[in-house]
Amino acid sequence: MTESPTSPARPAVTYKSGSERLIKLMPDASSKLLSLLQKQGRAEHGALRVAVVGGGCSGLQYKMDLVDGPRDRDIMVESSGVRVVIDPKSALFVTGSELDYSDDLQSGGFKVKNPNAIVTCSCGESFAA
Repeated sequence: MTESPTSPARPAVTYKSGSERLIKLMPDASSKLLSLLQKQGRAEHGALRVAVVGGGCSGLQYKMDLVDGPRDRDIMVESSGVRVVIDPKSALFVTGSELDYSDDLQSGGFKVKNPNAIVTCSCGESFAA
């Protein structure tokens, strides 16, 4: 990982660059995210923030937001043309994960395939590691 500052137009933020070994976007997820970032006017500088927070029926759950870029100490991964930012604590739980998307009516949305998840709930929204 290498440390990189953000663009001069924004306050200096120090973050690390990571690889797709941390998290990888599948083609459908990247297409959907690029579309969402464009609609919000964030195509050039925006990113998907992936975090792991306490909650859900298995103890941990994913939180995803579109953001303007990385924060201090984040790890940023570029995957399939999309920037993904993850805080160091969440990175411990998502290393090796793949993010996919489906527009299926019943089970559609973003899905995380996480090799660190020991237990997942039936709804697929939470996990234990």
